[in-house]
Amino acid sequence: MNAPVDVRSSVVLADLNYLAPTRERPRTLAFTPAEGESLTTATRDSHLTPVHDIRGHEAAFSLDGQGFTVAQHASEVTDWTDEAQIRNVYYPEAERLLKEVTGADRVFIFDHTQRRRIPGLSDNRGGPRQPATTVHVDHTAKSGPQRVRDFLPHEADELLRGRVQVVNLWRPINHPVHDAPLAVAEAGSVAFDDLIPSDLVYRDRVGETYNVVFNPAHRWYYISEQRPDEVLFLKCYDSRTDVARFAPHTSFIVPNLPDGTPTRESIELRTFVFRKT
Repeated sequence: MNAPVDVRSSVVLADLNYLAPTRERPRTLAFTPAEGESLTTATRDSHLTPVHDIRGHEAAFSLDGQGFTVAQHASEVTDWTDEAQIRNVYYPEAERLLKEVTGADRVFIFDHTQRRRIPGLSDNRGGPRQPATTVHVDHTAKSGPQRVRDFLPHEADELLRGRVQVVNLWRPINHPVHDAPLAVAEAGSVAFDDLIPSDLVYRDRVGETYNVVFNPAHRWYYISEQRPDEVLFLKCYDSRTDVARFAPHTSFIVPNLPDGTPTRESIELRTFVFRKT
């Protein structure tokens, strides 16, 4: 386990929503439930938690060391509502950037999600999603390899013989993030037993993610006023077991912002990063 990174910076006390301990396997629907059906069986367990600002200390963090890192990159996308620009301009930009940061032999981008915070709305399935407000990891030791088989079935056996990572690229769009930044737990501070495999139910399949139970040993970080030219790389799975593998994350609300402060807008890409060795 890596020693804590001493960033000697400001700390925000944030309400982070963990999973309340449960004997049953948590289950969440990835679509609007039928009337009378619950969206999730998971119960939130909120804890006031220190979150350290890494502003000015970004170089101290790495994907293999802590499970996340930051890179400077200004996108050439001019309209984030234009799906063609996202796929034809941003995807190739992200692929080049991932290869540069990770040394990947190959990158495969398998989806993206845009988010915009709308106060008072639980979520928005018909447009940009609301920021995620529970501590989680997008993939597990089981679902990481399975998604490779789902997306690249004819190449999966060969690809899975090498190193496979699932890395998210998270970027603010249109303006800096003021109100709902992304907090990331240093992977080495999270015991494997704190990660609870949970079903994520789609209409045509059942995926698996990790919910996370509270542990005071968790060390949390964020970037204050993160700008659109600052990209956060977030590791959600790694086939190597001697490095950071799973970085829990969640958004949190910054209190006492002035009226009229723009609400968060962001885009995240989910990607496979492949290396032969």
